[in-house]
Amino acid sequence: MNAKNRLLYDYIQENSINITDTWLSLRDKQKGSIYSADADPAYEKLLREQNTFTNRTVSAALIDEETFKRNMEEWAITVAESRVDSNTPIFQVLEALSNVRETYWHFVEKFINENKSEVTADDVLKWSTIINKAFDKLINKFSEKYYELTTNRLVAQQSLINELGTPVIPVKDHTAVLPLIGNIDTERARILLEEIPKKCAKADVEHLFIDLSGVAIIDTMVAHQIFSLTTALKLLGVKSTISGISPEVAQTSIQLGLDFTGINTYGTLKQALNRQDIE
Repeated sequence: MNAKNRLLYDYIQENSINITDTWLSLRDKQKGSIYSADADPAYEKLLREQNTFTNRTVSAALIDEETFKRNMEEWAITVAESRVDSNTPIFQVLEALSNVRETYWHFVEKFINENKSEVTADDVLKWSTIINKAFDKLINKFSEKYYELTTNRLVAQQSLINELGTPVIPVKDHTAVLPLIGNIDTERARILLEEIPKKCAKADVEHLFIDLSGVAIIDTMVAHQIFSLTTALKLLGVKSTISGISPEVAQTSIQLGLDFTGINTYGTLKQALNRQDIE
């Protein structure tokens, strides 16, 4: 290990609090941002801890590459998780890291000026390469972790949406209702075709009421998917009853040549359920 690298490393550690104070002083007011100058004191405490970690991680590159890599992995996960949890846009994080780099270099320059007689131009060039490369690696690793976390969150949210968008609600033994609300695009129709037969089989449903009264628009592809759903349910021994078909949906079905004559249809879900009680 280079002795001068060690001296710079020790200098950064000794000035850790000052570096963080200087960085925090660069903040301005940003409404709703974790980096705002008037943010909750709890956020300032968090930023202090993480900035200390940042400076320690970058400095590790001066003395030991393996230590730097281990710290970088932990740092990226820690910071990415906290920024995702606080719903901080990635551009704000990158801007803050730019200020961190600037502040870090300010103290490196102070060290150089205080040790002019010992520090050479080669030392400065070498430190420039090591430190800037370390910051670049941190930014790349953070972006990777941030992307992974936000993607996983979106996937989980979409799974929840899909689950809520395909509710098979039991109303009595072997009878359930599928109330569809909102727009049904091709993707949602595909999910319905995949998930509803599974849910009916799992819940031992023999008669499913599909209510479309909350659906304003259904295109030709979706109408075909709904017809395919009733066909799939029939193959599983599940009887389908459709209620709430709008004139537009009925017209689309006719134009497609879809034959719903084998399926009971009603104007409202109430009529359909009442009719079943009579039968």
